[in-house]
Amino acid sequence: MRSFAVKPAINFMYKPQFNTCSVLKFKHFANKPYALFSVIGKVVIIGVLNVATLQTATAADPMTTNREPADTTDTKMVSLQGVNVVGTRAPLTQSQQARMVTVLSREEIQAAPVQSVNDLLKYVAGIDVRQKGPLGALTDVSIRGGNSEQITVLLNGINICDPQTGHNTFDIPVDMNDIERVEVIEGPAARVYGTSSLLGAINIVTKAPKQTSLTAHAEGGSYGYLSAGIRGNIASGRWNNQLSATTTRSDGYLRNSKGGLNADYNTVKSFYQGSYSDPTVDVRWHAGLSAKNFGSNTFYSAKYDNQFEHTFKSYTAIQAESKQGAFHLKPAIYWNHIYDRFELFRGEPGKYPFNYHRTDVWGLNLNAYFDWTLGRTAFGAEVRNEDLVSGNLGEPLDNPKHIHGTGRMYNHGLNRTNIQLFLEHNIILKRLTVSPGITAVKNTQANMNMEVYPSIDASYRIGDNWKIFASYNTSLRMPSFTELYYSVGGHKADSHLLPEKLYAVEGGVHYLSNGVKAKASVFYNHHKNLIDWINDGTLDDNGAALWKSVNFGEINAVGADAQVEFDFRSLLPAQRFLKSLSLSYSYLNQDEKEHEGIISQYSLEYLKNKFVAKTQFNVFRNLNLGINFRMQHRMGSYLDTANNRHTYGTYCLVDSRLSWDETRWNAFVEANNLLSRQYVDYGNVRQPGFWLIAGVAINIR
Repeated sequence: MRSFAVKPAINFMYKPQFNTCSVLKFKHFANKPYALFSVIGKVVIIGVLNVATLQTATAADPMTTNREPADTTDTKMVSLQGVNVVGTRAPLTQSQQARMVTVLSREEIQAAPVQSVNDLLKYVAGIDVRQKGPLGALTDVSIRGGNSEQITVLLNGINICDPQTGHNTFDIPVDMNDIERVEVIEGPAARVYGTSSLLGAINIVTKAPKQTSLTAHAEGGSYGYLSAGIRGNIASGRWNNQLSATTTRSDGYLRNSKGGLNADYNTVKSFYQGSYSDPTVDVRWHAGLSAKNFGSNTFYSAKYDNQFEHTFKSYTAIQAESKQGAFHLKPAIYWNHIYDRFELFRGEPGKYPFNYHRTDVWGLNLNAYFDWTLGRTAFGAEVRNEDLVSGNLGEPLDNPKHIHGTGRMYNHGLNRTNIQLFLEHNIILKRLTVSPGITAVKNTQANMNMEVYPSIDASYRIGDNWKIFASYNTSLRMPSFTELYYSVGGHKADSHLLPEKLYAVEGGVHYLSNGVKAKASVFYNHHKNLIDWINDGTLDDNGAALWKSVNFGEINAVGADAQVEFDFRSLLPAQRFLKSLSLSYSYLNQDEKEHEGIISQYSLEYLKNKFVAKTQFNVFRNLNLGINFRMQHRMGSYLDTANNRHTYGTYCLVDSRLSWDETRWNAFVEANNLLSRQYVDYGNVRQPGFWLIAGVAINIR
């Protein structure tokens, strides 16, 4: 078995400087067959482990990646809870967090029958993934009954949300093989990620192997799906540089009224990241691009079935953190460049002019935290400028700009700056963690005064296994550019929309022991000025349903989440066949009586019930099998092309992944929608039936 390094504890949270934090000792593993340290006959005190969640103390090769080869040495699952996850403004370990953060680890990503982050999030009960095509061609992701505009998506802690529209937010530049873990906060997270995280946040954390490595993978399957990628990493002393590239294409599965395929797509992704680390400072930087072309069929309007869209996005950021002394400074600067071309009639600009949009987002974060007698205090500020030029979104420009490659001009646009200030204090006692804070925000587009949004999270640890937690959080969200100005193709926007506001209360319990992990929570959300696209029976000039962006007023939502995970390698060490089982359920109910007769595109079409079951088996030697089950029941209804109303139903799906995993290579076969169920996530966009994907990955070096 290969060894893994134990790094001395250097972060304040592991020093008994205030309130006498406990030291974690592995004395529970003495005289057990899986005791990693019993061979030395000593008690080992662990400090910081630089992994997301060490769920298996395997003899994995340091270069093992998500879809790449993994060592299959059969050892026991040990949850250390010692990783820093971002549930607070100041860094705290997962066990110290007062806020519950769901972490999808590298092992879970590797075992899931998915090819994109969008698909991975389907297996989180509290997340609604509404697809308009498989493999992430176009997907809306929301949390706890919201819509895709109401969450913040981050790449290594950097906000990569698209202010033009939430539909394209998940055009991320990283392949699944680049990802170390995915962190999910359900509920308002303004104090941590800014006010755009109205109902939650998703942070995608990329990995940087500590050793020089080279890996490659190739996949193919149904609907003409092909994908190939390569990733190389060079590690030298304090420096680490990594570059990856992936290309993916598919013929799609939907045809337009003329019989042509029009859910096809092709994407190219490239991602570079580097880092430098010494005893005084950590510096990280990344640059990535994503280019995607996809036939969008009836994705945006049921009346037009030959739509098409092209997006190009680039992401650049640099981050740093000082490491010595009681005062820690964490600055970051980033630039997101976004280009979008939408074709209502594919390849026919003479029939209807193409819509062109270009967005540049500049951001500067300055965060700091320090330790003192009464705890850990964090404060910070963010300035984020969003600049859009467009052919049809925004206010008329005094100086129109040329659209590259065309004879047209960007003659509309909007520029707004969002300023946010943060203050948080963390009190960490032996069993109690309390994290109160405030967020102050001002946005130039709304001509609003500085507004303050308070929040507080608290948790209490009962014994070694139980924790109870509660929180109160508030936040707001500015309308997207599309919500403010998109008034074409059967849509009528309102440029005077008010910012959304949310007040949320949550409480629950968490249990953790060797082999069992469980949590349950209940929450209440009070929405004010909720923004959505609705139809109240009004038709446009062509007789089609007219969708209008409006502020709803007030909506109340009550919900509950529950999850339990069993690691049978720890519970039943004598057997090898059954590895793990996870069960999760989410319930939501909205007070919507005042909206009877209204058809909503998003907010009133929420998931009332969602149940997810995942199980992993070791079939034979290195042959592993995963089976995932989902049941979803959606509220709301939609209109077809003849303006007939249909209600959403309940559907159940089964997905599976069979893989042979060696140290230097693996091969897999994935089957999605095994029972070939017919269903829709979004009205008038039928989802594919059974589809199959097979692939291979090798660790070249």
